[in-house]
Amino acid sequence: MTRPNTVIIRYTMANRVNHWITAICFVLLVLSGLSMFHPMLFFLSGLFGGGQWTRAVHPWIGCVLLISYLGLIIQFWRANLVNRDDAAWMKSIKEVLVNDEDHVPPVGRNNAGQKFVFWSMTLLIPVLFFTGLVIWEVYFGEATSIPVQRVAVLIHSMAAIAAILVWITHVYAAIWVRNSVRGMTQGYVTPGWAWRHHRKWLSELASGQHGKTTIRKRP
Repeated sequence: MTRPNTVIIRYTMANRVNHWITAICFVLLVLSGLSMFHPMLFFLSGLFGGGQWTRAVHPWIGCVLLISYLGLIIQFWRANLVNRDDAAWMKSIKEVLVNDEDHVPPVGRNNAGQKFVFWSMTLLIPVLFFTGLVIWEVYFGEATSIPVQRVAVLIHSMAAIAAILVWITHVYAAIWVRNSVRGMTQGYVTPGWAWRHHRKWLSELASGQHGKTTIRKRP
């Protein structure tokens, strides 16, 4: 498919690289974590070289995930601040779910659903990281008691399940809203896409509130 003559830059190269590092780390953590969660899923450890390697590499990937997600927080926290538009958008959630957004109130760069994903992960990833430290026996096993480690395992597992559900919601929404994935793979969206899904953001771009280089024409 050829690139349209006029496009809107939604995500910079830095945004996209940061996002995909986070995504890859999260998927690797899910696969390695599930292999240790239940014996029926132990076969997944083969992707990492066996049980011992899986147990060794899992926490280090978690460290990379935390650092990478901090980068996303720095880049996107302003765009995810909750405002009145989010309540209006949520009231029209039925129209959103059936992809009929003609009567949905206009929203800015991110809608309430995207903000939910962002702030949920902003809460869950640190919880996963710090509970993971408690049960990282090689370095911190002697610093905490067995009862504390058991509680940490429980919280870690519950947070992991919640994060997986949020991730599934995020992926489903990205696929369901046509051409959304293109924004995070190629960095741009069309004016028509922005008008349909983020009309207030498009108006702000047109008025110059977000700079003059966001809307571009092909040479």
